Amino acid sequence: MIAEAVALGAAAAAGASARWNWWRPVVTGGLPVLMYHKIGTPPPGSELKKLWVSPEKFRAQLGWLRDHGYETATFSGWRDAEKGIKPLPEKPVLITFDDGYADNHEAAFPILREFGMKGCVFLVYETLDKHNAWHDPKTEPWQRMLTWAQVKEMQDSGVFEFGSHTMGHRCLTEIPLEDARWELAESKKRLEDKLGREVVGFAYPYGAGAYDPAVRRAALEAGYRFDFGIKQGITALPWNREGEAVRRLLIRGEESLYDFELNMTRGRGRF
Repeated sequence: MIAEAVALGAAAAAGASARWNWWRPVVTGGLPVLMYHKIGTPPPGSELKKLWVSPEKFRAQLGWLRDHGYETATFSGWRDAEKGIKPLPEKPVLITFDDGYADNHEAAFPILREFGMKGCVFLVYETLDKHNAWHDPKTEPWQRMLTWAQVKEMQDSGVFEFGSHTMGHRCLTEIPLEDARWELAESKKRLEDKLGREVVGFAYPYGAGAYDPAVRRAALEAGYRFDFGIKQGITALPWNREGEAVRRLLIRGEESLYDFELNMTRGRGRF
């Protein structure tokens, strides 16, 4: 019986190790950057459920961050820290949202404000006041995007800062390099004109281009201080801009708070 119990325990541990990364060394220091998309309930038949995090889970995740001493940073705060103007919090975390969905205002905004935390949204310029036209509606109905009025309210509140996610969410490695340069530079220029402030953060649609030397060079030459990819992990500080794009932690809708904790402490939750 004892041997059977030991064998069962070993099998359970092996199964957990294969699914979760609890066995990885604890990451100390660095900047965890959380990557969200939509806060809400996925529509019926959605094939992209993992990109939807419920308001209840989002609230629980912010509670975990608060209870473990994390404070939210922003693009401008990180840049000021690099310039020696003001240091980052002792335990910083950067909360980012890709694409700029309307639910970032309707659901994420009030929860962040409730916790006294801040977020950053990467906007697709041509879709503001519209829908996510780049998306294939066969996998999920088109979703409403933020309006300019919502963006202004979010920025004026001090809760949100905004970065670029290109003009039209095109895959930068599948278009001519000159077109990619235009997507990068034009979105920065137009956002700055509308927002009345410098845009220093950029995220690559689909992560494409973050690991292509020519496209990444074009992003940095466009004037962005920080460029964000989709490689899973926690970025070491000080960040080596010449090394690689900032790593992020994709927060999936189906994951538990234990997964979230592993992301924050090990730099990866599940395989």
